[in-house]
Amino acid sequence: MHVPDGFLNAPTSAVAGVVAAGAIAVGLRGARRELDERTAPLAGLVAAFVFAAQMINFPVAAGTSGHLLGGALAAILVGPCTGILCISVVLLVQGLLFADGGLTALGVNITLMAVVTAVVAYAVFRGLVKLLPRGRRTVTAASFVAALVSVPASALAFTLLYAVGGTTDVAIGKVATAMVGVHVLIGIGEAVITALTVGAVIAVRPDLVHGARDLRQPLRLRVNGELVDVPDAPKDPEPESAPATARSHRPLWITGLITSLVLAGFVSFYASADPDGLERVAQDHGIDKTEKEHAYADSPLADYGVKDVANERLSGGLAGVIGVGVTVAAGSGVFWVVRRRRTAAAGSGGSAESTGSAASSSGSRTV
Repeated sequence: MHVPDGFLNAPTSAVAGVVAAGAIAVGLRGARRELDERTAPLAGLVAAFVFAAQMINFPVAAGTSGHLLGGALAAILVGPCTGILCISVVLLVQGLLFADGGLTALGVNITLMAVVTAVVAYAVFRGLVKLLPRGRRTVTAASFVAALVSVPASALAFTLLYAVGGTTDVAIGKVATAMVGVHVLIGIGEAVITALTVGAVIAVRPDLVHGARDLRQPLRLRVNGELVDVPDAPKDPEPESAPATARSHRPLWITGLITSLVLAGFVSFYASADPDGLERVAQDHGIDKTEKEHAYADSPLADYGVKDVANERLSGGLAGVIGVGVTVAAGSGVFWVVRRRRTAAAGSGGSAESTGSAASSSGSRTV
């Protein structure tokens, strides 16, 4: 659902850009609370995985394909604020290096594919997790439903934007019906990918899934009519018995990176060549008549191929590998900075608190 330049007028694109910028600002602040020393490195990997998965279009109807949007997956794995940043990094890399998604429509794409999907999906996910019995299966099932809902929600948001600032005279009712209808089908694919990925991670490292952090609450006993926490069990001195939170995330990171490289460098060659949901609706209803050529249409990596590499399979594979590398580097860099700022802020707060305590203590001695 990468919106190209020309579909929406300048004022609408500008307003969407302001919304996207505000969401990114909020995301940067919120990510400081969501990320810690274990999960911060994984956020960049999530962005790279989404980039790779988006290269693989799957057929959903006759002559129409779809691909992962990723907002639900990112929000559940690393948190909604961090998830918005993950998808924003992906869209920025796609727009600047691969001429995918218009530059003037970058704010529109971030709003639709990052903000709407992450916010809607995480709201649905949290609601289901609270209502359903606690357990890993609940998290996986809730991930499926949340992802399924997030895709047509994004399609509906595009329709609303087009109703306000569309550049062609089309019947909005027909556009809404077509957009929501085809993206419900795409949402099924999104839901399957999201549920399988969340289920796979939660099976080996549930402590690294943001949406499952409160899956296990400490046991409490009733003593004299009051609930008290059960004391922590003694730590096992054997390293192999260490809890999941003490284990390294490196094996999962390496596995995820290899998976992303394989998806982008090899599996993407077998992706469906049919237009995706937005492209099909745009063709059927004449929306694409006002589409403008991408400013970087002649870039060396435009259309996910390496310029001057004649072999189509090799060209696409190299482009995919480069994209994964750039995305994981950019994403990891962003989240490393966010994590450092959180640590610095915590340190400053602790120093100020210590200083205040010392001053207070000194004052009490002089009285």
